[in-house]
Amino acid sequence: MKKTYINGVQIWSFDSRWQLVNYAFKAKRILIAINSEKILHATDETCKLINNNIGYVDGIGALWALRKKGLKDVVKIPGCELWLDIIRSGYLKKTFYLIGGKQEVIDATVSKLRIEFPGIQIINYHNGYIESEEKISLLIDDVAVRKPDVVFVGMGSPKQELFMEKMQRHHEAVYQGLGGSFDVYTGYVKRAPEWWVKNNLEWAYRLMKQPRRIKRQILLLRFFWLLLLNRY
Repeated sequence: MKKTYINGVQIWSFDSRWQLVNYAFKAKRILIAINSEKILHATDETCKLINNNIGYVDGIGALWALRKKGLKDVVKIPGCELWLDIIRSGYLKKTFYLIGGKQEVIDATVSKLRIEFPGIQIINYHNGYIESEEKISLLIDDVAVRKPDVVFVGMGSPKQELFMEKMQRHHEAVYQGLGGSFDVYTGYVKRAPEWWVKNNLEWAYRLMKQPRRIKRQILLLRFFWLLLLNRY
């Protein structure tokens, strides 16, 4: 388990997702998925937030970068799978708090989790629509009072990371940003088939299904080109 800096972003290299899960419960920090976009668009603010927590390899671009640095054993750990591994690691002993998605999505997520993991201790949950400062404060207070072991937040970056940073000041726990993982888990959004995922081509499948993502994928090509030129 090593830490490497790429464009100022500190990235942890784990050789398995279970190594990351075990470390997360020891460190009790925010788990932040790192991909090529986060590296390319790194600012002093985002670097500080990521580097104070645990940035792990979620995207193929980050995986390429670390392997080019000589870290051959590092593995890519999709965030949409990691949160379920965290639950599996001790759902009868740990308590969970879920935030994010539309109301119907978070309701469906909690219902499915209670079926898939009988006895899971979900102590509270909330949708992702908490725009006012008053609602934010009330939610942070609720987390601080209930003291969950794990908090999952699905709001998209960087909103979810900034929100988790606020909560972390009031209650120490394992925090993970999930983006749209609740939508994927409940079937509201379809993930790439297994073959595409296993062959690190999930980005290509998503581009094929959503051509409007072409601008984001051009960034991946730009990032790969910079790697070839040893700019990182």
